[in-house]
Amino acid sequence: MADKMVLRAQQWINTYAVSGIPNVEEDGRTSWAVMYALTRILQYELKITNLSDNFGPITLSQLGSQYPLIDDTCRNAAIVRVAQAALYCKGYDGGEINGVFDSRTARGASTLKQNMGLSGVWPGGSLTPKAMKALLTMDAYVRIGSGTEAVRSVQQWLNSRYIHRRNFFPVPCDGNFSRDVQRALMLAIQFELGMDDNVANGVFGPGTKAGLKSQVLAIGATGVWVQLFSAAMLFNQRPEVIFTDGFNTNLRDHVIGFQSFAALAPTGRADFQTWASLLVSTGDDSRAGRAFDCITTVTADRAKALFAHGYRIAGRYLCNGTSGTFNKMIEPGELTTITAAGMACFPIFQTWGGSPSYFSAEQGYADGLSAVTWARHHGFKAGTRIYFAVDFDALDHQVTNNILPHFEGISQALHTYGPEYKVGVYGPRNVCARVGAAGHSSASFVSGMSIGFSGNLGYPLPSDWAFDQIKTITIGTESSQIEIDNNITSGRDTGQQNFDPPQRDPKLYDVTFDMYFKNAMLRDLKIYMETVIQLGEYSFEFSLSTTDSYEIVLKHDRLVTELSKTLRIRKALIQAPLFWELRKRTKVDDATDLGVESYYRGQGGIDDCSTGLAQIYARTAIRATNYCTQNGIIAGTTLDPSNTAHVWMIWQILHNQDDKNVETVPLVLLHAAGMQGLGRPGLEASDDVTRQTLQRYNGTGDAAVKYGYELLGVYRVFEKYHRMLRER
Repeated sequence: MADKMVLRAQQWINTYAVSGIPNVEEDGRTSWAVMYALTRILQYELKITNLSDNFGPITLSQLGSQYPLIDDTCRNAAIVRVAQAALYCKGYDGGEINGVFDSRTARGASTLKQNMGLSGVWPGGSLTPKAMKALLTMDAYVRIGSGTEAVRSVQQWLNSRYIHRRNFFPVPCDGNFSRDVQRALMLAIQFELGMDDNVANGVFGPGTKAGLKSQVLAIGATGVWVQLFSAAMLFNQRPEVIFTDGFNTNLRDHVIGFQSFAALAPTGRADFQTWASLLVSTGDDSRAGRAFDCITTVTADRAKALFAHGYRIAGRYLCNGTSGTFNKMIEPGELTTITAAGMACFPIFQTWGGSPSYFSAEQGYADGLSAVTWARHHGFKAGTRIYFAVDFDALDHQVTNNILPHFEGISQALHTYGPEYKVGVYGPRNVCARVGAAGHSSASFVSGMSIGFSGNLGYPLPSDWAFDQIKTITIGTESSQIEIDNNITSGRDTGQQNFDPPQRDPKLYDVTFDMYFKNAMLRDLKIYMETVIQLGEYSFEFSLSTTDSYEIVLKHDRLVTELSKTLRIRKALIQAPLFWELRKRTKVDDATDLGVESYYRGQGGIDDCSTGLAQIYARTAIRATNYCTQNGIIAGTTLDPSNTAHVWMIWQILHNQDDKNVETVPLVLLHAAGMQGLGRPGLEASDDVTRQTLQRYNGTGDAAVKYGYELLGVYRVFEKYHRMLRER
């Protein structure tokens, strides 16, 4: 909601015609853009020449030396206005934004400091330089969202106890654990360990580790160390823990609960490993794990060494990455080697996943299809959980906009094409927790060793964690030597020890199209189409050229590739009718679509027609999907082709969702083959089976026979290049 005083602040900001102070949108809404602009105005008034969004040491120092207190004694009206505007952006009364630090401004400043927990340290209505630094952020000092008063009380306590230290600045008091609050807690621990301001840095380094090893707490302990420990327990969302300075039986019981959850020895004491697990995502990274993951083939010698070091579960990759720089996938016979050594295996799927741009609903769907193909290829049985990787420091908005839709796509693909498998997620704590909370995964493989990731800082270990990756190590010597990531296990996923025989030689699968051959294939298609399309046969002009139709087919190449592998049919078989129906589309098809829409508006017309990219009737799609579901090819719910509500629902999907239309093509083809007793047209189907399958896509009769022969030629053009690519 817009605020009129924030609007006035924005209007005042925009009166500055100064290079380096950008205009802000005048919408009455607080934002980082507004805070940055106010910071730059403050710097300008302090005579700092290099203006920056960052309120850094120079700004703090200059403000402290020129205006150690901003109150009614401050004679720089612009700096007072910055304070007044910022107070309004924080939700406090700042006065009239007129440069006069009056009683209203003072009350706003006093309330701000009270909410920070600093009214006892900084009494009165003035603002100190550190208070100004805090004011020019988007941090909140009242409880927001899912924040709790218990956490807020700790945040206020941290502020009041440590604000006098040089590098400690006010933390949010919003009741939510965050990376800034985690760093503040680490600084507090370092201060209490006796580190001076030149040493304390908020990093869990050797000095902090050594100091904590001497701070073992048990029943009867009292004082600030118990406060810090109970604060860490609260921040890690341990239920019913209270912030306290006394270690009693209640706290001990909660400690045992946390230790059991984090796979630590349930001592009931605040020992070093418990401190470490509360403070950093790796915990004590010297802990011995029972699981590992690696990109290196596990040979018999390596398996023997791994087992001797206590490992019982191996994480291995289903396939190689898109870069092709190294081979990381499970090798033939490797799973037998792993299980023969007394270990189990869990599969990881990752082709890239190293930036937010990779993740989308469409990519997730394709990844899900690909993972099903590879899991079946390697022989992973029903019940196996596949961990899909998010291998970068995803910010929260990227989780919302990219990661969650991606995993929704994965879930949908597995639900339909690989219902025997479960979805797991690999990534930072926040990614894992949010994907799980959205219902898109059933367990987490946490990239805990990335301690600097924002998705690990300020987030507790996800409740559904199965594996926690804490350190890269090397074990073995000579032929047994192997570099692995050491993983702690919760017992939620014990991997697989029995496997089916591989389904198919992967060299038979089609691959994504190499655009180097794009023009050559298009040239062949044009030559062929000139032989089969006689324009005089048609009353209406075609809507799309051969080039246009071809471009649309290539746009869906990744989806078609994964569908072909999952369903074990040729890409060309899917692409031939898709291309043909696009190329033969006319204005009549558009008019027929309008007739269906008119019918369901109650204005007359027809209740079904062929529609979308591949021109599929809704009833045809329903019958084909029912056939594939009933024959165990896919999983799903059968619909009734005589039910117009079902017909209308599917027609809209086919008409409006291009990917779903393309996805239906192979189902129609499989049904077409089944209706003719041809069986499933597999990867090595004959031309005759292929022709008859394509023929039935069009129906029956002489026109359908002609259609089959014509499409066989299209199929051969596509297959010529796909065969070359999969065999090279």
